[in-house]
Amino acid sequence: MPGDSHLFPPFAAIFDWDGVIIDSHDLHEESWYLLAAENSLPVPENFFKRSFGMRNAEVIRDLAQWSNDHEEIKRLSDRKEELYRSLILKKGIAPLPGVIPFLENLKQKSIPTAIGSSSVLLNITTVLNLLRLDSYFDVILTGADVSEGKPSPEIFLKCSEQLGIPPSYCIVFEDAHVGIQAAKRAGMVAVAVTTTHPAYTFDQADKIVDRLDQLSIEALLQLSDLNRRPEHVSASISTTSEQARLTRFRRE
Repeated sequence: MPGDSHLFPPFAAIFDWDGVIIDSHDLHEESWYLLAAENSLPVPENFFKRSFGMRNAEVIRDLAQWSNDHEEIKRLSDRKEELYRSLILKKGIAPLPGVIPFLENLKQKSIPTAIGSSSVLLNITTVLNLLRLDSYFDVILTGADVSEGKPSPEIFLKCSEQLGIPPSYCIVFEDAHVGIQAAKRAGMVAVAVTTTHPAYTFDQADKIVDRLDQLSIEALLQLSDLNRRPEHVSASISTTSEQARLTRFRRE
């Protein structure tokens, strides 16, 4: 209905975790190689780079092709995350440059926020508590909360639902190509952060930045407003099921 925009905040921010909020690249890579060494498993070429944005089960089964057995996949996945958390506690970890000022700006403006990550919840909460970042996020969803990993839009649509904000009002911050694809399929604004891949590879992103604090609230408002113009509405929503999930948020 025209004039009902006051029902929602100007936009909501949904963040991937690794490579967007924290610089976990080296620790994740090391934990995968430690896992492979422990179990005498071969590591495919460009394995780690190709795994960005994927859930562990998909990495183990489809990318590395280490196992098709459900129990073995779970064992390997759980052990990989144990190794990762032990590296965090041993070596430490920090937010990426510009993250804290950006999150603080969103908090001061009462912008709803969520984490939508293929990571493991315990990994995220461990770092949130360690870095005292927990107060900046209203919703946290992980790979355990969805049936399909990115580039499926499921996790971002669930974030939108839990925040109570329509998908067209949501801005996703991602460093992975599959995450950008998922955001666009959800009908959301997609902002690429070049911590993992170079800018020229993000041809589907609405905006590309090197760090989050390069973005002003005003610039995000403009992106959100543009996303709700008639020519953009539903343009990137690709399946009937995705359309159905968005119906409850549509304005008359």
